[in-house]
Amino acid sequence: MVLFTCLNSERVRELLDPGNLTVALDVLRVYKEHLDSEWSFLIVTEHLLKCPELVKSLYAKLNNQERVTLLELMMVKVSDKNSVSSEEMNVFVRHADFLAECFQEKCGAVLKFTAAADVEDEEALVTIRLLDVLCEMTSNNSQLEHLQAFPGLLETAVDTLRLTHLAGKQAVNIFTATHAVTGQEEISHPAVGFKSHLIRLIGNLCYKNKENQDKVYDLDGISLILDNCSIDDNNPFVSQWAVYAIRNLTEQNEQNQALIAQMEHRGLADTSALERMGLEIQQRDDKLILRSARKKPS
Repeated sequence: MVLFTCLNSERVRELLDPGNLTVALDVLRVYKEHLDSEWSFLIVTEHLLKCPELVKSLYAKLNNQERVTLLELMMVKVSDKNSVSSEEMNVFVRHADFLAECFQEKCGAVLKFTAAADVEDEEALVTIRLLDVLCEMTSNNSQLEHLQAFPGLLETAVDTLRLTHLAGKQAVNIFTATHAVTGQEEISHPAVGFKSHLIRLIGNLCYKNKENQDKVYDLDGISLILDNCSIDDNNPFVSQWAVYAIRNLTEQNEQNQALIAQMEHRGLADTSALERMGLEIQQRDDKLILRSARKKPS
């Protein structure tokens, strides 16, 4: 409580000194070991997270378990949009750059979950939490516009979705689509929902952004998302996020609309999946057009 009361923006910057960084490390470790420690929670969320340089230095010193704890605290702060001031929004834009870089660097670690022996792999857990925070950040307009332009983030998300999707098809693992959960361990597996969140991130990054819509087209990401439209107990709400992503990919984008129309015409897209998205294919002259489906009378 005394430390929380004594801290201000200038004194938080003093923690950047290598001799003082241990104070920030100790605060985070107190929170990790004693989750009911309200003052350590407040010190991190109300002081430390307001200094991007400190967060970056702190992150480099943490082990993977502690990084997960820090990311979870960032998630709490980002999710509570009512408590974030306009000044803090600008700070979180800088956090977004750092987290996007970390995700790009570590995204492949999640594939370790394809082996049952590595079910508790800590590096993979960090990747999952990074994705969670990026999804939440891209649901905020100021951070969304910044991350939409972040070099390589969209490509990384599409590539990671492709790798996890292929991994689930090549062998039975947590990335394999399933319609009947057979064991409690699958329900509590840390990678449950990972593909759903990747599709959510892709959908967010393409929201009213023609350049990113076209990138997903070039990466053959549309067919990949359509292939993840079915119900999957390992990825709750994946079909809903796929609907959302396809909507954002096709909004005012004739190229992407035409691609899906051609896929359905050749039998490469699931008609029922398109119907669930509220879309239908119509033929006009020599062209196939993707449009909103007319509601059938009940």
